[in-house]
Amino acid sequence: MKSLRISCQLFLYHTICLGAALLVGLPLFFLLKGSAGTTLAAMAMIVVMLPCFLFAMYERHGQPLEVVVKNIIQTKFTRPKERPYQTENFYAVLERQRKLEKEVSAIVKGTGAKGAGNRRRNKA
Repeated sequence: MKSLRISCQLFLYHTICLGAALLVGLPLFFLLKGSAGTTLAAMAMIVVMLPCFLFAMYERHGQPLEVVVKNIIQTKFTRPKERPYQTENFYAVLERQRKLEKEVSAIVKGTGAKGAGNRRRNKA
């Protein structure tokens, strides 16, 4: 959607956001100008138009503002705070394997010496 350039080197996305800002801000200015004064009407227009300008022009690392805001919301509110970092420790795997091999060799040596004397003989 952002690949179509419309006017003044602005993409279609920028043009839509800036047009929305004008459609919201200018009527508000003219409605407030008579009752609140020009300065207050201009400040209200700026406050109302600022989000549209930010969505149109702000980019961080090539990402538009809505993607940046979505990422911030995900990291602050929706994802868990602590993510356990677990690695496969190769040294621990080798230690477990060595213990298992020692246990197996102890069992094999133990049954070879004790196994012949512990057998029950069937008396006929």
